[in-house]
This record gives sequence, C-alpha cells and structure tokens, in this order.
Amino acid sequence: MTGFQFLVGILYLLSASLFVVGLHMMRAPATARNGNRISAIGMVIAVLATIVLALVVDGGEWIAWVALTAGVLVGAVFGVYRARTVKMTDVPQLVSVFNAVGGSAAAAIAFAAFILATSSDPLELTVSIPVVLDVLIGSITFSGSLIAAGKLQGIIPGNPVTFPGSRLLNALVALIALGASVAAVMLPHNTLLLLVVLVTALILGILMVLAIGGADAPVVVSLLNALTGLAVAMAGFAIDNQALIIAGALVGAAGTILTLQMAQAMNRSVLSIIVGGFGTGETTATAGPADEDLTNVRSLTSDDVAIQLAYAQHVLIVPGYGLAAAQAQHEVAELAALLMAHNIDVKYAIHPVAGRMPGHMNVLLAEANVPYEQMLQLDEANAAFDNCDVALVIGANDVCNPDARKPGNAVSGMPILDADHAKAVVVIKRSMRPGYAGITNPLFTDPKTGMLFADAKKALKDITVAVKEYVSA
Repeated sequence: MTGFQFLVGILYLLSASLFVVGLHMMRAPATARNGNRISAIGMVIAVLATIVLALVVDGGEWIAWVALTAGVLVGAVFGVYRARTVKMTDVPQLVSVFNAVGGSAAAAIAFAAFILATSSDPLELTVSIPVVLDVLIGSITFSGSLIAAGKLQGIIPGNPVTFPGSRLLNALVALIALGASVAAVMLPHNTLLLLVVLVTALILGILMVLAIGGADAPVVVSLLNALTGLAVAMAGFAIDNQALIIAGALVGAAGTILTLQMAQAMNRSVLSIIVGGFGTGETTATAGPADEDLTNVRSLTSDDVAIQLAYAQHVLIVPGYGLAAAQAQHEVAELAALLMAHNIDVKYAIHPVAGRMPGHMNVLLAEANVPYEQMLQLDEANAAFDNCDVALVIGANDVCNPDARKPGNAVSGMPILDADHAKAVVVIKRSMRPGYAGITNPLFTDPKTGMLFADAKKALKDITVAVKEYVSA
C-alpha cells in the first residue's frame, strides 16, 4: 500500500465516522437536520476521495471520465430538482425510485467487474460470491422498487396482483435464480450464467411486489431500502472499495431494523414478505361502498364539529394520508394551538405506518412545528383513547379500521389506533371510498361517529373559524 492509498483509507474512515455520527443524530427531531448534513459531508468526502484515487492510480480512459462526469452532473441536477419540488405525498414513490437506482447501479458495477475478469477459471470465492449476490439482490431491488413506485403512484393497482399458480411460479423463478447463482460461483467464468441470474432476479422482483397488498406498501419500501444497502455493500466487496462496504452496510442494517419494526407494527412475518403474497389476507378484500352510498352515515357540518371540540377536555387527532394529500399540516396545527390556548388537551395519535412510508406523519407535523412530545405513538395513543372526548380522524382509513381485530381481510391482525374507543369520533374525508387496503371501515358507520365530507385543508380552516366563535362567546 502506497502512502497515497493509506491517506485515502483514512478519508474513508473519516467518512464512515461521519455516517455513524449522522445516523445517531437522526434519532431525535432536534438534531435530525444536522445529522443529515453531517452524513452528506461524509458522502462528499468519500466520493471525492474515490475520484482522486482513480485518477492518480490508473488514470483511466477519457471516454470513461466523460461518462462519469455526465452521470454525476445529470444525477446531481435531477436529484436536487426532485428533492426540492417533490410533494410530501410523493416522497414514498421518490424513495422507491431512489432504491431502484441504487440497486441497479450496484448490480451494474458487479456485472461489469465480472465481465472484466476474462480468466476461464472460476473466480476466487471472495470475488465471485459478492459479485453474484450483488447482481441477484440489486436486480430484485431494481424491478421490485419500480413496481412499488408504480403501486404508490396509482399506475399499477394497489390490490395484490395474483393469478392461479402465481406462488408456484414465484418458487420456480426463485429456484432458477438460486441455481444459476450457485453455478456462476462454482463453475468457470461464464457470462451467460450471470445473465440468467440477472433476468430471473428481475422477474422475481416484479412477481414478489405485484403480489403484495397496498396496505403493506410501507413495509415493502423499507425492505427494498434494506436490500439496496446490501447490494451496495456487495458492490464494495466486488471492487474492493471500503466506502461502499461501510455505507451499504449501514443502510442495510438500518433498513433491516426498520423493516423488522414495521413488520412487528403490522403483525406480519418478514418471511412472508420475501416469498411474496404478503398482505393479501385470508380472503379477497371487498371493495367499499360507492361515493353516493351514505346509508347509516351521520354527516356533520364544520359548526357541528366545532361545538364538539370547543366543549371537549381531551382531543386526539389521528392524521393520515388525506392530511398529507391536502397539505393541511399547518391548518391542523393552528386548530390544535387554538384549542390548547383554551385549556383543551390536544395530542396526535401516530400509527407507525400512517401515510405510505415510515415516519411520514412525524415529518409532516414537524414541518408545521408541532412539538414532538404531542405526538403519541401507538401504545401511548391507545391508552389515551379511553379518556378521549373527541377523536378527530383526518384522512386515515386503514390504521383505525376495527375490522383489523377480525380474521379474513386485508388488515387482519394489524395493530390499529383504537379511535372507536373514544367517546365521540369525527372523521374528515372526501368520500366513503375505502383506503389503500381496499376494504370498508365500520368506524365510519358507528353511531358515535360523524362524517365531515370535505377536503382536509378547507374543513380544518372552517372548523377553526367556527371554534373561535364558540370559545370567545
């Protein structure tokens, strides 16, 4: 090892330290922004060190540098633009696309490394195993993430897409991918075998995610994020780059922990995610009533809701995807502040998978400067519902569906927010259409529930105006 390579190794170590410190700071809302900045600085150092190392050690061909520069510029410009313009409701889709890009890049690195190894003898296991695993995992991540993004965007149906024999086909494709992977590792250098791994892994990723129900999309996004990290780590082993190994391992470990926690919150098995068919329930999900079907539904006006809130002592707000879609976080924060100013206790009940990705509601409310201590997690919130005068549900369907306590539907077994335990429930949503799981919610027809059919932002503004009249009267 030369002195220059030693210096690059030190810079990689510095980058890894910054990644760890940044991740540690992201655990708390007060330090999360700085944690993100520190991690970004670590990544910039790692990228610059790698470029300088490549330039000094082997120089490379001019066409390679042109391609690298063009790729960095296009990626950076597009990344900055999308990060600044993406809607909060589209963040899960963007994360899925980023996972797809990461997985495909890692697989491409491994495939290129394999092709460049021109020897007819089997590669050393320390090289061939990471290369094949990288192609396998990266390809599954690429195709699976694109399907997940399509489901979240509504381009692909959110319901599980299955057909007779789909599980058998999944198993067959998985066996072929596994067999080709073992052969590519053990047999003499053969690009065709690796190509079989690539194609079958792409098909497996598509089949696996197509069979997953929309209600389970947050867990799938988290799982694919973990796989992206593992693929990147494998790419680091394939080309002997410590920065990729460390960064990929951190992402893989963080994603795996989050996936386990999400699966636990959904009362699901991670293994069932991997084999596909996850989230389909024991029976086919039933579609909800049409918009105009208001049988057994008690409709409310904003004045009705304001009266209930103004004379309550304890209010729990249940934010959901409808709140995010309407970008009504500032309006709900204003209403909560108004109620609290008149000695009404207000808290937010946050479900781990509310919205369409982990932490979606926490980020949304933090954007409106809602204090973190007002956000109750699942167990805390459920303990508070029994003493709650009004549960204000805003665009949340599946996470407060009492049918989760019954077998035989798409949300069976999923821990929910016990909004139905409150003394009164107000639900703000545009219509009676079902949520992402595609099933009806008996909470909406409960005798103690009132429905305010409106856009969340407009409804919250109207309620706030009305509450001001009652509390000042």
